[in-house]
Amino acid sequence: MDVQLRASDDDRNRVVAELHRHTAAGRLTLDEFSDRAGAVWTARTLGDLAALTRDLPALADPSAATAGGDPAGHGHRELLVLFAIAALTLLLLGGFIAVTR
Repeated sequence: MDVQLRASDDDRNRVVAELHRHTAAGRLTLDEFSDRAGAVWTARTLGDLAALTRDLPALADPSAATAGGDPAGHGHRELLVLFAIAALTLLLLGGFIAVTR
């Protein structure tokens, strides 16, 4: 990967999804997630994006985890946690925008 290449919106969305999974796993607090997610949208290069996850371990492919099924329902719980984190992030960003206007 050439770290000097410009990042696309798909690259940014991929990193935010990865940050969501790390937050659901308990590696990041909500504040850390919020800070890093905000930095994702201002990142210009792939290197900038890589720096935001450099201290986090690689995750298994999320599609592989759901392919085998989940009889205990853990996938649904993780999905709800991710949704809650995303909703909280949107509320924080909306509040920030409202205050700065």
